[in-house]
Amino acid sequence: MDDPTLAARYRTLRRDLHQYPEPAWCEFYTTSRLIDELERREIDKLRYGSAIHATEGRRNVPDDTTLTEWRQRAREAGANDDVLETIGDGVTGAVAVVERGDGPTIALRVDIDALPITEADSDDHQPTAAGFRSTNEGYMHACGHDAHATIGLGVLDRVLGSDFTGTFKLILQPAEETISGGKSIADSGVLDDVDALLAPHIGLDHPSGEVVAGIDEFLAVRQFEATFRGESAHAGARPEAGDNAVQAMAAAVQNLYGLSRNSAGGTRVNAGRVGGGTASNIVPEEAFIEGEVRGETTDLMEYMWDRAEDVLAGAATMHNCEVTIERLGDAPSAHSDAALVEVVDRVARRTTGVDTVVASDSLGGSEDATYLMQRVHQRGGLAAYLGVGTDHPGGHHTPTFDVEAQDIAVGIDLLAGVIADLAADVSAGNADAA
Repeated sequence: MDDPTLAARYRTLRRDLHQYPEPAWCEFYTTSRLIDELERREIDKLRYGSAIHATEGRRNVPDDTTLTEWRQRAREAGANDDVLETIGDGVTGAVAVVERGDGPTIALRVDIDALPITEADSDDHQPTAAGFRSTNEGYMHACGHDAHATIGLGVLDRVLGSDFTGTFKLILQPAEETISGGKSIADSGVLDDVDALLAPHIGLDHPSGEVVAGIDEFLAVRQFEATFRGESAHAGARPEAGDNAVQAMAAAVQNLYGLSRNSAGGTRVNAGRVGGGTASNIVPEEAFIEGEVRGETTDLMEYMWDRAEDVLAGAATMHNCEVTIERLGDAPSAHSDAALVEVVDRVARRTTGVDTVVASDSLGGSEDATYLMQRVHQRGGLAAYLGVGTDHPGGHHTPTFDVEAQDIAVGIDLLAGVIADLAADVSAGNADAA
């Protein structure tokens, strides 16, 4: 990127988003700020609110008190009241559409939510030193989604300033960190005419100057909350009169980790957050587990889920308790198409700032971009998940995570180049490329 004025604008945008991180379904300021940016551009359609979500299928939506608190924070930070009115129930995110005649429909998906992590405040942490550390204490962009949103706007600018022929869609997706935003966007139908979908991620433990052309081997995942209910009693005088929900929970945790693995591929289980009880002298009548199961494929994840449900029910029965199991969020497995990965590889090798191109890599985790990828695949399109390296000083989801500013420019140049090549390939009659 050679234009210093544009580079300064993107730096300002990214730093502003970084200062106001918001968790899943509460991205009120972020959505408003990005819509303000989009409305300054000559796009053909701008959709947000319930227009881009299958609202009945949304999961993991915070309660009204939490939504109200984050709406108010956004309002105090300068969010647009009209936008807040439309997205007020947490239907955050936006879709911008550029229509430039006949040609392929190409979509770029970027995520916009943050994490419940307290950002480092030491002088050697760049956001602190440069004055754009998180102002929402206890939350931060610890996975680079502020950079993703900035890259998305930058790519949109490049499309608008080019001779691109076709349709371009920029999808600003909320609630990736709780793997709950992708499904409602996919189910809304906004992807149903897409020929090629690109989903980038910055970092992923790849250094600055390195691009991963295609990422596969997503672990399918399902997150859940299990609530155990028993009967309280005096723990000293009449313990036998109670039904101990914490005992049920503890038995479930122990047995979840004892689940048999599957020879067909990798599986995971984790009880990430547990608790219960009210006092040391009361037999606890309620306890909970927030956990997840994962699998190398969707079928393997379902295998683990079926057995986890049996474990949870069995532990409740063992201790004469009841258990309620709520599915919080999930994401299937998916694959990056070779034809699209080849285009990314080709463009990356001529992109300034890229020194190394890795043809493919395993994510090693889960991503709800897979819902969007599957939707595009089901309708005959291509999809690819790709990585743009950055020298982040701390790992993803840590208080010291940060990105190198120049790598945002690399991401913009790379993705704009891929979109241009895809459109050109279609014009030349190479239908396999898009």
